[in-house]
Amino acid sequence: MKVGTDGVLLGAWVSLDKEPNSILDIGAGSGLIALQLAQRAIAETIDAIELDEDSYEQCVENFEASAWGDRLFCYHASLHEFVEEMEDEYDLIVSNPPFYSEVVTSGDMARDIARQELSLPFDELINGVSKLLSKEGEFATIIPYKEEDRFISLALEIGLFVSQITRVKGTATSVIKRSLIQFSFTQTIPQEKELVIEINRHEYTLDYQELTKDFYLKM
Repeated sequence: MKVGTDGVLLGAWVSLDKEPNSILDIGAGSGLIALQLAQRAIAETIDAIELDEDSYEQCVENFEASAWGDRLFCYHASLHEFVEEMEDEYDLIVSNPPFYSEVVTSGDMARDIARQELSLPFDELINGVSKLLSKEGEFATIIPYKEEDRFISLALEIGLFVSQITRVKGTATSVIKRSLIQFSFTQTIPQEKELVIEINRHEYTLDYQELTKDFYLKM
């Protein structure tokens, strides 16, 4: 999978205010988000899960080639398998889940599976998070805005509350496309913001530049 805006956004946006010591990236793909968090956080343990074999191998390669290889580890497993076998809990869990619930046909079967929600349904993701997240831990994700209410409702069912949410628009005049959401087991008044990515094509807003500048060679 190529580096996408969604992954960059999540890895740059997620709050590290609680200074997590252990982090898990569910559905790591090439390892982008885990690598961003290794750059941003002092966590001793940064684990990742990736089911697709080619993506897993690329993730491992990227981890080993990075400056933070001693803190990064990728498991070749499904979330279900990982939950069944893992006894550890994590202070922070992140996921940029495959969320295309419609049938997608690009001609590349592996890519289609990765882009379809069927490969990681929201309820399965949230249920897995509830079992892997520490009591004081936090969970952050990026999803389509149209799925926001459903996702939050599913999270509430297992006691996860929204702590902050940022709704993302391509331009000031376009519709909201994505929702960045961070959850915890503690109920608070959510911080709500809006982020606009571009002024014009390839002309990025100051807010987007400030958020992501540490992860681009050229902005």
